[in-house]
Amino acid sequence: MNIQQADNGKKGRFFIEVDGHEIAAMHYVYSGEKQFIIDHTEVAEAFEGRGLGKQLINAVVKFAREKELKIIPLCPYAKAVFGKSPELADVLA
Repeated sequence: MNIQQADNGKKGRFFIEVDGHEIAAMHYVYSGEKQFIIDHTEVAEAFEGRGLGKQLINAVVKFAREKELKIIPLCPYAKAVFGKSPELADVLA
């Protein structure tokens, strides 16, 4: 599954579509020039348990590292993943 990104310079999201329907998304909003807040993650019920949330986290982390941005995970899912993944600590604000 291909992860896509939409970003308007103020907020954005990483998302996965299947047959033109969004089945998973992770939303973020910029907080200053060098950091952003993950504020919501959702996966369609029919696609839960397939690791899509983790794939979105990996895409967000790659984006943050490439752009030298820091992440504030306020979304409960993202916060839990970052809390269990010390290898991701370098992108945390």
